[in-house]
Amino acid sequence: MKSVLKLLPAVTLAAGLALSAVPAMAQQPAPAQPKAPAAPAQPKASPAAIAAAREILQIKNATAMYTGAVPGLVEKTKIALIQQNLNYQKDLNEVAQVVAQQLNGRQNEIGEGMAQIYASEFTEQELKDLVTFYKSPLGKKLIDAEPRAIGLSMAFMNSWAQNFSETVMGAFRAEMRKRGKEI
Repeated sequence: MKSVLKLLPAVTLAAGLALSAVPAMAQQPAPAQPKAPAAPAQPKASPAAIAAAREILQIKNATAMYTGAVPGLVEKTKIALIQQNLNYQKDLNEVAQVVAQQLNGRQNEIGEGMAQIYASEFTEQELKDLVTFYKSPLGKKLIDAEPRAIGLSMAFMNSWAQNFSETVMGAFRAEMRKRGKEI
């Protein structure tokens, strides 16, 4: 069950990182465009709140979501560059190893950012209460059972959507028939 917890967020993060980073790397330089507004700055949290947030993330094994972020982005970037520079494939393969080594550990910035976000969304006391909860038998059960419940819920939603789309299609066909048009 814990493998599902590790898999779902990791897949989501990897997809998000891949979609946001690789196309930007693969594109030719574009004319300068105005920058999108930066995300609002998070209020400064106390060191104790950040420590509690880190503990929650550790208990929930959040590092599984981003452990492979650096090597994954390095690989995706390498592939995009190889597609644009086929003559440099050997060099880019070698450079990818160097870059991955240079940037190793930077994925920890994700965890720190997540801790800052948790610490800005919850009070210090709420974070401490969450730590206590996640260490309780019910909290441990939630951590173990939630990934399976989420996976089963997603499967149910997909099945429901597939079945419901047939209902919607039937309704479209019926309404179009009323207009004398078969689809």
